[in-house]
Amino acid sequence: MFRADQTRRSLLLTALATGACLATARPAAAEDDQPADVRPQKGDILVISDGQHEGEIVKPGDLKLGEPPLRAWPKDPKTSVVRDGSRLNEILIVKLDASELDDATRSRSADGIVAYSAVCTHAACPVTEWVKAEEGDKNVLKCPCHNSEYDPRQGAQVVFGPALRRLAALPLAVADGSLVVAGAFVGKVGGQQGG
Repeated sequence: MFRADQTRRSLLLTALATGACLATARPAAAEDDQPADVRPQKGDILVISDGQHEGEIVKPGDLKLGEPPLRAWPKDPKTSVVRDGSRLNEILIVKLDASELDDATRSRSADGIVAYSAVCTHAACPVTEWVKAEEGDKNVLKCPCHNSEYDPRQGAQVVFGPALRRLAALPLAVADGSLVVAGAFVGKVGGQQGG
């Protein structure tokens, strides 16, 4: 009798847990269906995400060699929907000397202009700083929360701090005088599980 009660209890708990998982999974899936939440798509144009030029289309001439990154959102050129429904879609765009880029980074760049996720891979804080590297004399992307640094010349690999993986890269191209998305993110966007 004791085993039957345990089996029924286990089955009931499993059914409840499954139901709870399904109930929470449906709203998340529904959110992904919102056009503003969709990850950058090939052909999306890039628009400035903040400041006095917010919403303006990013053109290659807007970026100067070695200057701090420009923050941007992808925008569907057909529907004019800015994909700003998820902070995971915000990207950093910076112009670098193409001769300093490794081969993989150069292949994803548009004339030395590279783009990376603006979300740190450590604890998902925003990457907001453009500073001299802790080691070396080049500027790097930095998350001030836990001091992770990423080298944009080397595919945004981690060069300092607790982050374990590089920032996701977004391939770029130039079309009709504007920067456009050339493919999906390369790498996982967001922080590592458990902080």
